[in-house]
Amino acid sequence: MNKFIITTDTTADLPADYVAEHNLGMLSLTYTIDGKTYDWEHPMDVKEFYAKMRAGSLPTTSQVNPETAREIFTKIATENDCDILHIAFSSGLSGSYSSTKIAASEMEEDNFPHKVVVVDSLCASMGEGLLVHKAVQMKENGATLEETVKWLEENKLHLVHNFTVDDLFHLHRGGRVSKTAAVLGTMINLKPVLHVDDEGHLIMVSKVRGRKKSLITLVDNMEKQMGSYRDQNDIVFISHGDALEDAQFVANLVKERFGIDSFLINYVGSTIGAHSGPGTIALFYMGEYR
Repeated sequence: MNKFIITTDTTADLPADYVAEHNLGMLSLTYTIDGKTYDWEHPMDVKEFYAKMRAGSLPTTSQVNPETAREIFTKIATENDCDILHIAFSSGLSGSYSSTKIAASEMEEDNFPHKVVVVDSLCASMGEGLLVHKAVQMKENGATLEETVKWLEENKLHLVHNFTVDDLFHLHRGGRVSKTAAVLGTMINLKPVLHVDDEGHLIMVSKVRGRKKSLITLVDNMEKQMGSYRDQNDIVFISHGDALEDAQFVANLVKERFGIDSFLINYVGSTIGAHSGPGTIALFYMGEYR
């Protein structure tokens, strides 16, 4: 019997009820705001988090360390007498993947009785979450750990991320745009459209004038990128930085254009939201290329 549990990071931005329903293990990337640190088990209300950011608070974040990862893997594997498949936050955005690989290697060297397999998702936010969802579907349909890992490795670069932010300042603070670009872009209402590339990095792909145009561009890009993968989009994930109305606008546009009517919409969690800021809208789906 190939019994295993799927674990992932809080950066997957999956709703707590989804995590509970599918018995997922979670590794926390912590965030600190106004001098207090929070994690998966002790979170700040996400609306309060974004309200603080809008008021000028500047949160910071911390990656998972190997010791914590090992503790969590050991606890989950021992209590459930099972192997673990960990789907990690993109190595292009965080050292957490490296930490979990170190933990898994140390456990193997110490002859831990269960396997811990770590996959670098090269994904972020609900892009990581959608990849986890695909793995959950496979597992619940009887796929083995090895079959699931093989599919993830073969398909993770077909997990497309397109997103836009409402305030260039947060991207500047994270080193994604220059101060000059942030100031000038804000003055003339330029909205960047970004994606996650094949190395798992955030890359700006275009700038458009105005918020509504940026949201429409997300769906325009989806039309170009889906190609032969359209049939694999039985569900589309959308995350938002406390901008539900805009997320629903994008969902309605996707439904009108492509006939897709199944969506999972959730907040951009506080760890990623600390860098993308309030008003972020991100669209995730399967496509021929990123």
